[in-house]
Amino acid sequence: MRSIWKGSLGFGLVSIPVKLYSAVQTTSLDFDMLDGRDHSRIRFQRVNESTHKEVPYDKIVKGYKLNDDYVIMDDADFEAAAPEKSKVVEIESFVDIADVNPMFYETSYYTEPDTKNNKAYALLLQALKKSGKAGLARFVLRSTESLCIVHPVKNVLVITRIRFGQQIRETDDLNISDDVNVSKKELDVGLALINQYAEKFDVSKFKNDYTDELLKIITAKAKGKTAKVKKLKPHKTTGTDLYDQLMKSLSVKKGA
Repeated sequence: MRSIWKGSLGFGLVSIPVKLYSAVQTTSLDFDMLDGRDHSRIRFQRVNESTHKEVPYDKIVKGYKLNDDYVIMDDADFEAAAPEKSKVVEIESFVDIADVNPMFYETSYYTEPDTKNNKAYALLLQALKKSGKAGLARFVLRSTESLCIVHPVKNVLVITRIRFGQQIRETDDLNISDDVNVSKKELDVGLALINQYAEKFDVSKFKNDYTDELLKIITAKAKGKTAKVKKLKPHKTTGTDLYDQLMKSLSVKKGA
């Protein structure tokens, strides 16, 4: 893994020099875009719209349009906007992770202390584990201020970026009624059905089957064969009575 950010993790008057590493990776297949006539790769170019000539990457700058003209920005400008945050993940408070709506989660990063036996790092890790709390902080990554939570995963402090409140849309425009009558017996059976399927969360049970199946098709086509694709069997619903459907669901063996 390659570090993508270097700075410090601060809580109170304690500062821990750390590096960030991406904790997630893609499992999708990487497809190239080709010309359907001769299968040559299609390349995308950064072109000057006035000269129609390609622009070298080191000549590209960032600009913000203001009053019909562009204000050119450089790295120093972005750091000047929040110098104290550019290289510091400053924990502002501690919260219960259960209070963070999953809709706010974005992506996660592993933190690594600058020295292997960093006492302050170990202290924060153990304190968060024992308290069941997570640190709520802000920091700047790639010229963008991010809200994040700092939480323990095994023996590592993880920084998970979360969205700001204004990034979550309101639900007022959705056509959903809040006045639907659900009877007690329907609710009781619904709860029973949930309990029947309840289990401890274990993400290792789930694999990206679509990618695996797609790779089989690619391999078969490379050999001039046609891969056998499993067809989904449509689930037939008998009747329209909700209570009847719930009761029949309870009688169906889980995983069958």
